[in-house]
Amino acid sequence: MEYYKNWDEVIANVSEFPHPERLVIACADDARALEAAQKAAAHATVAPILVGDRAKIEPLAEAAGMDLTQVPVHHEPDNDKAAALAVSLIREGKADYLMKGHIESSALLKAVVSKDHGLTRGRLISHISYIEVPSYHKMIAITDGGMVVYPTLEQKKTIMDHAVNMLLTMGYNKPKVAVLAGIEKVNPKMKETVDAAALKEMNRNGEIRGCVVEGPIAVDIALSKEKARQKDFVSEVAGEADILLVPDLCCGNCIAKILLEMAGGRMAGVVVGASVPIVLTSRSSSMEEKYLSIVISAAFSARKIKNLE
Repeated sequence: MEYYKNWDEVIANVSEFPHPERLVIACADDARALEAAQKAAAHATVAPILVGDRAKIEPLAEAAGMDLTQVPVHHEPDNDKAAALAVSLIREGKADYLMKGHIESSALLKAVVSKDHGLTRGRLISHISYIEVPSYHKMIAITDGGMVVYPTLEQKKTIMDHAVNMLLTMGYNKPKVAVLAGIEKVNPKMKETVDAAALKEMNRNGEIRGCVVEGPIAVDIALSKEKARQKDFVSEVAGEADILLVPDLCCGNCIAKILLEMAGGRMAGVVVGASVPIVLTSRSSSMEEKYLSIVISAAFSARKIKNLE
């Protein structure tokens, strides 16, 4: 396929999977996370597994409409131990992907990146915002607006690889990547333009595969063919970007939230680069954002080749 146009297409595709993905929620006493998981389960997208304080989880799960005779609940009242238990269920092949419940992100990530018992094997992990915006004709992925604060060139390549791999795994043919900067020409005083040109060259010489990379490129050109025409910028990525690779976390975070709050965007977030996708939304995120994050992570997880140690 070339791309997804909207969330309806993504949800319809995931709902057709023959088996639901097993989603383990660490510290599952989170009402919106449970509501989102129940909604996904109703669409046959996931089979929830709950980890945490049973006394706190059960009333919230029942209020969300879960049948706890059918949903496993692993009792562990200590948050750090609950996070470690959720990760161990994945390592043991008893769950397919992970979601943060009522726990600090740093506490969950500590278990995820554990050298001896985690899911990363020392690899860089990054965040992808996957967004439907009414004014754009396709879904857009923005990375990294959540994990790596000031990525180096090498880290940008890894972040790009993660995003491209996710879209390829979801069925895209050849994602178009816009490496963002404020201008379209290389300026040695602007590191993001130098890095963008280097990443484009890596794509041309085969070091970065499976995608088309353009950069440096401003965000208006990446999203508008008319703006590209006005600036005489010729590129197959112009106005057709699938992935926006941002220069730093602040930029990615701001773009995603502006699209969400000011442009009517519907957003999901997923952490990639570990052995499985991780739903790591804010505790203040809406139920819909958590639900969509579960869906996109299921779409990625279901097609991944499992290779856990």
